[in-house]
Amino acid sequence: MEAFKEIVIYGAVGFIILAIIIAFIRFVKGPTAADRTVAVDTLSTIGIAALVLLGYIAQRFIYLDVALVYGVLGFIGVLVIARYLEDAL
Repeated sequence: MEAFKEIVIYGAVGFIILAIIIAFIRFVKGPTAADRTVAVDTLSTIGIAALVLLGYIAQRFIYLDVALVYGVLGFIGVLVIARYLEDAL
């Protein structure tokens, strides 16, 4: 059973790395500011998933609190950027 857990954890780490690479490529190549904003939001979500996985691996549940705060701040940041792009600020 432990071997299965390790395989799942390594698979999750691999998917997170792959998702970071893909989102970063979209951030660099994004032709519009909206594409780059969505890429930053996606990278933020991937970072939250990485923090949760790190908390599980290290058995330190303080990382879950950090991930929660990071999620709220990331959401607020994306809202501010979206308002700026609409020229509402």
